[in-house]
This record gives sequence, C-alpha cells and structure tokens, in this order.
Amino acid sequence: MIQTQTIGYPRIGVQRELKKAVEKYWKKQIAAEALQKQARQLRETHWRTQRNHRIDCISSNDFSLYDQMLDMSVLFNCIPKRFQEIQEQEDELTLYFAMARGLQNDNHDVKALEMTKWFNTNYHYLIPEFRRDQEFSLNTTKIISEYQEAKALGIDTKPVLIGPVTYLILGKESEEGFNRLDLLPKLIAVYQQLITELENVGVSYIQMDEPIFSLTLETKTQQALQFAYQELATTCKQSKIVLTNYFGAYEDNLELACTLPVEVLHFDLVNGQKDLSFITDHPDKFQDKILSLGLVDGQNIWKNDFTSSKEIIRNVVHQYGEERIWIATSCSLLHSPYDLDLETNPQLEPIKSWLAFGKQKLAELHTLTHYDSREEKWIKAFVENEKIQQDRRTSALIHNAHVQQRVSAVAESDYHRKLPFAERQELQKKKLNLPFYPTTTIGSFPQTAEVRKQRRAFKNQTSSQETYDQFLREETEATIRFQEEAGLDVLVHGEYERNDMVEYFGEQLDGFAFTQNGWVQSYGSRCVKPPVIYGDVSRPEPMTIKWSSYAQSLTRRPVKAMLTGPVTILQWSFVRNDQTHEKTCTQIALAIRDEVRDLEKAGLSVIQIDEPALREGLPLREKDWKSYLQWSVAAFRLASSGVQDNTQIHTHMCYASFNDIIEDIARLDADVITLEASRSKMELLEAFADFKYPNEIGPGIYDIHSPRVPSIQEITVLLERAQQFIPVQNLWVNPDCGLKTRDWPETKEALIHMVAAAKKLRERITIEVESA
Repeated sequence: MIQTQTIGYPRIGVQRELKKAVEKYWKKQIAAEALQKQARQLRETHWRTQRNHRIDCISSNDFSLYDQMLDMSVLFNCIPKRFQEIQEQEDELTLYFAMARGLQNDNHDVKALEMTKWFNTNYHYLIPEFRRDQEFSLNTTKIISEYQEAKALGIDTKPVLIGPVTYLILGKESEEGFNRLDLLPKLIAVYQQLITELENVGVSYIQMDEPIFSLTLETKTQQALQFAYQELATTCKQSKIVLTNYFGAYEDNLELACTLPVEVLHFDLVNGQKDLSFITDHPDKFQDKILSLGLVDGQNIWKNDFTSSKEIIRNVVHQYGEERIWIATSCSLLHSPYDLDLETNPQLEPIKSWLAFGKQKLAELHTLTHYDSREEKWIKAFVENEKIQQDRRTSALIHNAHVQQRVSAVAESDYHRKLPFAERQELQKKKLNLPFYPTTTIGSFPQTAEVRKQRRAFKNQTSSQETYDQFLREETEATIRFQEEAGLDVLVHGEYERNDMVEYFGEQLDGFAFTQNGWVQSYGSRCVKPPVIYGDVSRPEPMTIKWSSYAQSLTRRPVKAMLTGPVTILQWSFVRNDQTHEKTCTQIALAIRDEVRDLEKAGLSVIQIDEPALREGLPLREKDWKSYLQWSVAAFRLASSGVQDNTQIHTHMCYASFNDIIEDIARLDADVITLEASRSKMELLEAFADFKYPNEIGPGIYDIHSPRVPSIQEITVLLERAQQFIPVQNLWVNPDCGLKTRDWPETKEALIHMVAAAKKLRERITIEVESA
C-alpha cells in the first residue's frame, strides 16, 4: 500500500539530445517543429522509464526547454516591459529564448533576465521581474498539453508547479516602492484558475514546490504561505495538493506546514534529517496528511543504504500506517545523471557498485517500497546492498595515510600572505606595470567544434600526443596574438586542453573518478559532467604548468594562470558522504596550493583561483553559515597563500548575492576579485561600496551567457556606474565569466568594444590630470 513518487526527472536526455536540439534551433539549423518533436520524444521516454520502474506518482511539467522558473513567468504572462515588443511581433519561442538569453538583431536589442543559483545547487534559474502594477494572466498551453501527452500514453501524471510564494520570493522588484509579496492575491487568483483547468482535464494530484520552507522565513512570508494555501484549498474540488520542500529541513517552519490545508507533505530526509524526530514524535500534528519521505538522494550518486532507509520507513509506518506513507526521491532527479548502465569506463569499475544514477534510483524506490522479508529476492537485494556498503567503508581505495597526515600538519601561518593587501598592491603594481582600468578575461576562450573534435580524437586514441599538442600550441598562440592585437592587458592561454573547469583538475588528482555520460544540467543548454570524489585527494604531479608557461613564453604581457578553487571543485563534484566536506575541501586546497607555488616558480605572476561556488555552498539557514564560511574561506586561503607578495592572486565568482557575506569575501584576501554584474547593472557593487571593500574588483561588464554584443557606449555606461562604488585605482575591466560557450566573431567584437571603453575612460583620466 505504500506509494512511490518522483519529485521530477532530468530533461536533457541520456545523450544530451535536448541540448543539441536547442542549440541547433538557436543556430537556425532546425525549425521550431523539430525542436518540439525532440522535446516530446524525451518526455515520452522519461515517463515510460518511470512507469517501467513501477513509480506510482510520476511528474509532468517538470520538463523545460530552458528553465522551470522561466516557464512559470511565461505561464503567468509575467513578461518585463522590455520584452513586450518581441511578444507582440514574434512567436512564443522567440520571446521565450529572448527572456533566457537576450536578443540582438536588426529589429531588437534586449538583455536577458538575470540568472542566479537555485538554492544551494549548481543549477541556475532565471529571476522573475515584477512591477508595482504587475498583472498576471494564464497561458495554460504547456502544462495542460504535457499532462494530456502523458495521459495518451496511459500515464496519469502529477503536474508540477513552483509554489506561488517561492515564485515571488525568488523574484525581484524591477522598480522601487513596493514588496513583491503584495502581488500574492493577484497571483493566487491565476493559480486558482489554473487548478480549475487542471481539474477539468482530470488531474488528481498537483505538486506545489515550496523549497523556501528550507529557509529562515520572515513573518510576512509565513503569513503569505498561510494565505496562499488557504485560498488554493477553496478551489481544489477533486485534486489534491502535494506540498514539496527539498534541499533541507522544515525545522521551525514545520508547525506552519502542518497547519496548511494540503493533502501530502514531502520531506527531504537526505538533507533534512532534523525533521525525522518531529515526524515520529508528533503524529497528532499531521492530522490525516500523507507523508512523502524523500529517502533516495536526488542530488548525489551514492547507493542508498537500504538497512538505514528501511528502519526509517518501519518507524514512520508504525506511527501512521502504510496508506499514509509515500517513498520518494529527496528532490528532483534533475540534479542526477541518467543511467549508470551506460558507464563502461574501466576506471570507474572499482567503485561502480557503490553508485546509483537516476534510473537506479527509480529501482531503489521500488525495492524500498515493496520489500518483503518473506521473499528470497528481497532478502537477497538487502544482503547485497549491505555488503556493498561495508565494502565501501573498508576499501583501501578511500584512505590515504599520507594525505591525512598532511592535513593534520597544516599550520596557522599556512593560511596567510606575508604582507597585508595595501603593501602587496604596491609591489604588484611595480612588477606588473598595468594601466588604470586594466583589461582581462575570466579565462576560457571559445571551445569551437574543431577544438572538441581534436580533443575527442586524442581521447579516443585516434590522434597522437604530438599531433594534439601541436594543435593546442597553434590555438594558444592564435589566442595570445588576438589578445595582444585587441589591446588586452592581462592575457590568458584560452584553456583549449580543458574539457571542464572541474573535471580537468579532477582527472589529474588522486581520489577522483569520472563518468562517460554522467551529464547534469547547469543552465539552459549548458551541461556538466561532475567528477566523483570517492577517496582522499592529492596531486601526483603538476597539472597546468605546461600550457600556462607556454603561453607566457609567447608574450611580454603578463599571462594569468587559471585554476579552479577547492570549494568549487568540492561543490561541483559528486562528493563522498563518508566524511565531512570540510576535511575533503582541505585536502583539495593542499593540492591546489602545490599547483599555485609551482606556477609561481615557472614565472607566472598572476594566478586566478576561481571560486564561483563559494556562495552556493552556504547552508540554507543563516544560523548554520558560520561554520561553513570558516572552513571554506580557510580552504581558499590555504590554497592561495603560499606565494610571494608580488604575485597577484585573482578569484572569480558567479551569479550570487554578496551583501550578507561581504565580510567573508574580504577574508579571502584575494588581490583581485572578478564578479558577474552586467545583468544586474552593477547593483551588487553596492555591498562592496558600503563595506568599503579594500581590494581590487573586476565587475563583469558584459553577459557571456547571451550571444548579444554590447556597444562601446553600453560598456562605458556600466563602467561609469562601477566607478560610483569602486575607486578607479582598484577597478578592473572584464566579461562576466569565461568565454568557452561563445562563438569567435561575437567574442572578438565584444572584447574589442570592452578594450575601447577602457581606453576611453583612461583618456579622461589623462585629461583630468593634465587639466589639474
């Protein structure tokens, strides 16, 4: 009688079919009909896969061509005014992708919606924008049609929606003078209309995702949740609401959740184990609600411990009965790879039995739900699972005594540069001799089809090391020459030898393993293949010296060596769950420290250690931040502090709010920090100005996630705005992020415009000095 449910399913396709189709559509290589056909095929495959694994409650509307929050904005006709001309003149897909990526052609030039991280994951969502006079209206085409698609296959699905309060809270006001939660009554009216339409086509369950329950909620937000679900309950005649929280525990919000008039409450018991004791100790609080227990990890890839999970199920069933229990994934499987059976890499084989990808997690749900101690096949499954758990705990693959001893030997002095920043800055200015508004990029240059072809040929052993190295030398030299001609001040080598900013390093570190098809979505069509950290981490030999040194040999201008920081390597990998993240991160930091010191010895005077995931790793509740920020900042400092004071350390961070952790950003003590800032029009710099941030800053002045090319004037205006927050002597000029996903023509034009804007502002300084 226990039921199973999935909170959501991956959408990119086993072989990234969606990514390929979307990008072909953007390049006008296929029509909209072909893109939609591919999308329908993927949805059908995903639904059938779940049904074949006997999942009882399968989701629909968890599929998106780009992002589920963007889908919600389109669903409710929440279209910012700058897109309204496109909405009136173009088709729906053109509008949709313009909101996602911006649009620049003969008729339009409009910037995309801002983008930021989805809670504490590496998935990025598009931020809804709300006006004071915002109206909502319903476009039900997608959610109704996808439900009916599944129904035609004989699968009765549970449509998934972002809950109304989470949708508003994760958005932003596009103008001052109001609070976006004040829009809730208008929004609820449209949700009610949608529920009626869903009931009209026979929907029984509607999943409302409200992951803000994992956050510390203000009174106004709590009241908004109470109002929203009281109102929605009046509309539900035959459908039942599945209220879904994930990525953490309800904790002090659980009393509120229990009072809401919903039929099913979902718990993430992987990341929110604190809720378990409340569940077992207070059955009276839940009235007649069904409890969905998220016991199968939707974010990581380690095999479920059946014995532990079954004990939880037994205790909860004892209190509530089987008819009131569902077993589920902790969150959407969007964050998991598809299928472990596709992995044939011998290197993965020693740990393969420890792992479970999306399809295997479906099987775990079925096993946990249907276990019968009287049947041999279930007994065998549990015995085998326990053997695997024990093998992993005791495996010699995991433990390295030398690494553990080195961690224990770290001294306080290892976390500090010798001189404070103000004194280092003078030494670096003298050594590097850079102008005002020094220009640079974040690291990577376009990874063209030819680059990927050559890398694939070398990996498949159809091309020799000598042939591949010659190709990389040619690409690197061409990139150095372009940067010199464009007038950039601090150059990079382009990273043509690298597949991914985390995977590349993991491949050269002990304690890591890799998949062939373990793709997960990061944003839009961008997919990553996270490494698997299964054991103690160390660096057997230098990782980046060869190509950084070669690039520096080609030019007299400083070349910036590029590394990924320890926190980002940790956050963007599938991390071992048998020791603390702090310990694993410290091991990675020591490996990066060795690389930094070797780069300096090889003559690299500028070294960038990217930490785009630092903010992302924050625990969801502020009361838990202190411990995380202590060890994550310490890991960066351990990695970066072993060099001379005239060596300049950079770091880069992605879309995030820094207001509440600005002191910790300062504690990184990076000489230069570069940030993504263009979509927000430099808004995040206010935090740095208010704090009087002492070090140098490079706010991104154009959006690399969009194909549009900014004009010189547009960049100049952003730099002038940045000057209001950052002293000129501390201001760098750079794009928002790396350029690997862009094409060469737009990259060249944008960088030439960027350098021209910097030179324009330098001329002003010269005129001002001469006038004085």
